[in-house]
Amino acid sequence: MVKKEDELALKVTKEIIIKFIEVGRLSINSFDEAFTQVHETVRDTLVRVDLEDAGEGEEPGASS
Repeated sequence: MVKKEDELALKVTKEIIIKFIEVGRLSINSFDEAFTQVHETVRDTLVRVDLEDAGEGEEPGASS
């Protein structure tokens, strides 16, 4: 079963990749590598934001 976060990461990655293709920044030859890099970045960002929202990602001594 796919988690909501995984589905969101795939949708966001797809939109970013489509935009890169539209503006000519990505070719089919580099698609695999670019998709993997973008997806990892999006997924890691979602995880970090979830941790920060839960109060687990704050630096010790950091004030909000």
